[in-house]
Amino acid sequence: MPTRRLTASTTALLIAPPLFWAGNAVLARALVGEFPPLALSFWRWALAFTLLAPFTATSVWRHRAVIRSHFPLLLLTSLLGVGCYNSLQYLALQTSSAVNTTLIGASGPMITLAVGAAFFSSAVARRRWLGAAVSLAGVLWVIARGEPGNLLTFHFAIGDVIMLTATLAWSIYTWLLQTRRPPLPLGAFLTVQFAIGTVMILPFYGLEWLLTQQVPAMTTTNAFALVYVVLLPSIAAFYCWDRAVLRAGAVLPMYFVNLTPVFAACLSWALLDDPIGPYHLVGGALILAGIHLARAPIIVESEQPVRSA
Repeated sequence: MPTRRLTASTTALLIAPPLFWAGNAVLARALVGEFPPLALSFWRWALAFTLLAPFTATSVWRHRAVIRSHFPLLLLTSLLGVGCYNSLQYLALQTSSAVNTTLIGASGPMITLAVGAAFFSSAVARRRWLGAAVSLAGVLWVIARGEPGNLLTFHFAIGDVIMLTATLAWSIYTWLLQTRRPPLPLGAFLTVQFAIGTVMILPFYGLEWLLTQQVPAMTTTNAFALVYVVLLPSIAAFYCWDRAVLRAGAVLPMYFVNLTPVFAACLSWALLDDPIGPYHLVGGALILAGIHLARAPIIVESEQPVRSA
């Protein structure tokens, strides 16, 4: 297969999801007590499907035979990428701090390498393990605020285990995109996943309501948060992730996920007046160095033609 180096457009596709997810994490943590986690997950994907479906319904119908033949795989990708990942992340943030969930999310490259080697016959170059370690060190430096001893004071909660499960689910989802993605146009693929994932979340959303009797308050803040998570972390991030995995493979995108805490720090500074310290700059530099080690001098697969919706 023809190969070429990582391009500016592919880099932009790799950077966009962690930027959008950083905003998602900041908002989700702020909404604890205001918006139940499974309610937020359900309405996020239900509204994303509602917005996307009018533009992709024709494509879905045209490719119904492909959808039927690949339905078990679509069930699995919908479960992992839509039904599990963000629902588990929102649940984790109920009992775990944003710092701890960021720490666990930073294990993504390591988990992705291990999943690829164990289940997808992926040969792992040593420089990728090294890149993962350097990038993880950058995340830990940010979390420790430049004082390694601070890491010893962390206490892990049930939310940390939930976040680890979410990270594993996303790693498997990413490998499936790379190795077994159904031959569907992107619009149809996302629409089907959003629909199936929403249905999967619905019974758990109903159970949450029965147990808590909590209804999201329809405030301006909650409405803004819902619009954000529908448009950017959902539709835009999934579009960029799908394109990035097709172009760069399953492993490299997971290194870029480690930019999430850096973006979260920047967003907190811009929106919440939280200061950016020298440790943010050092950690960000280590994360970028890890990404560079992971990709250089690796030649990235040539960009596949973007399928029309």
